[in-house]
Amino acid sequence: MAEELFKALADPTRRTILDELTEKSGQTLFEICSRLSMKHQLGISRQAVSQHLAVLEAAGLVETRREGRYKFHDLNTAPLRQIAERWHVPGTSGPEESTP
Repeated sequence: MAEELFKALADPTRRTILDELTEKSGQTLFEICSRLSMKHQLGISRQAVSQHLAVLEAAGLVETRREGRYKFHDLNTAPLRQIAERWHVPGTSGPEESTP
């Protein structure tokens, strides 16, 4: 699962999509495309955004739900917490500087 997560986070467009879902969760594909176009000036097709969302969903970062004819996309930060906990050093409260 970590491999899919890192692959999903490697792409700047997918990170931008996650940023938008952080700002407003529960968006439709149309809303996400509109925000990417207007706010970030990304000239990206609906199909490309849909493919990016599929990668994010496979990594567990995006969850979808259907309501009638609409499909809503929600951010799921649980996989990020799992990665952070994987390398957590006991007895520390935050990032530390490493010494050579």
